Amino acid sequence: MFHAYKLAGFNIVVDAASASIHSVDEVAYDAICFYGNEGREAALERIAEKYRELEESEIIELVADIEGLERQGKLFSTDTFAGIANAASAAPLKALCMNVSHLCNMSCSYCFAGCGGYGGDGALMPIETGVRAIDYLIENSGSRKNIDVDFFGGEPLLNWGVVKGIVDYARKEEQGSGKQFRFTLTTNGLLIDDDVIDFTNREMHNVVLSLDGRPEVNDAARKLNDGGGSYAAVVPKIKKIVEARNGKDYYIRGTYTRANLDFLKDILHIADIGFTELSMEPAVAKRCVPHGLTMNDLPELFKQYEKLAMEMLRRNKERRGFTFYHFKLDLTGGPCVHKRLSGCGVGTEYLAVTPAGELYPCHQFIGDREFLMGDVWRGLTDNHLAGEFCKRGIYSRFECRECWARLYCSGGCAANAYNDTGSLNSVHAMGCELFKKRLECAIMIKVAEAVT
Repeated sequence: MFHAYKLAGFNIVVDAASASIHSVDEVAYDAICFYGNEGREAALERIAEKYRELEESEIIELVADIEGLERQGKLFSTDTFAGIANAASAAPLKALCMNVSHLCNMSCSYCFAGCGGYGGDGALMPIETGVRAIDYLIENSGSRKNIDVDFFGGEPLLNWGVVKGIVDYARKEEQGSGKQFRFTLTTNGLLIDDDVIDFTNREMHNVVLSLDGRPEVNDAARKLNDGGGSYAAVVPKIKKIVEARNGKDYYIRGTYTRANLDFLKDILHIADIGFTELSMEPAVAKRCVPHGLTMNDLPELFKQYEKLAMEMLRRNKERRGFTFYHFKLDLTGGPCVHKRLSGCGVGTEYLAVTPAGELYPCHQFIGDREFLMGDVWRGLTDNHLAGEFCKRGIYSRFECRECWARLYCSGGCAANAYNDTGSLNSVHAMGCELFKKRLECAIMIKVAEAVT
């Protein structure tokens, strides 16, 4: 299987199974498409008919080059990963999303967590539960040395003392356990102060800070609990913490909805006020009905991503570039084969912990009792559900087996797929289309950087 597309003046061909990428001229592009779709003889005939200025020997040589790439396994290659995927078993636990707070000091219109409460009563995690969660992660992480904890919510800074206590306990346990913890804090930024900055910059591997872009866009969606906008209160605080981190190891994470289909303006606004590590995610939660994105929005969203790619290239040349999370692409290494086949590890390598210590496959499943998997004291009590997530991979779904981007996407988000279709073994159709467009843009940027 191959994927051919044109973007920003480049003719790009991606071989699905080998992940080889080819940037070619117009004639070679057409020849590859004719050869891949219709076969060798048809390619010879179609190229001769379309490019009458070419000599027969030139056409034969061109097709021979294509055949050479095929023999090398760089074009029209055979997918050999299915057998590996079917034989795979769940890896040890690697990460916990620790919901230390099911309370929030904001009321965002698109919040998948129901303004922090996940459909239940607001609660804060006791330190005892957090300590037990750390022990559970150590006990179930096997031979892994590096293990991760993301402090999430609700708003985790509403339970800041417990966050600090959990980190302190984990640091004490590192030496005896042979583990190394990497902590991430995800926050709306309202409660950032000097203590948060000092502790976070000392202990947190990464910080994710929420901001949706232009003041009017941000304030329409990210409201304070009194109904006011949050932009003016948040921006100075997140600037201060980013400056204290020397502009590293953070992300500004925004969300776009149907209310700002022109989200490129929001990304550029965030860049123009001084941030360089950016992410902008589509709102896909089933609770986001008023501003929910639809398949009809895709043409405009595709344009926005393409314009973003071109703007990033321009700014990179001017030495004022920025990183966009969904355009990050490592063509020399990238995820290991296991990750490419199984995805994020939801429900197996990655679990979410509620303030009460309950275990869910990830934070987006919290509150749906059908997906309650156990707790940090008894461990996993629903082995059937754990097995279902273990089996979930790119070869368990027909849509993925027929997709050129499968070894980059790894199947997409399980929660989005379930919310969209009611099945774990399906895909979120809109998310798939957005991912493929972002991947096309990311590859184009790499091609452009390689030839200039």
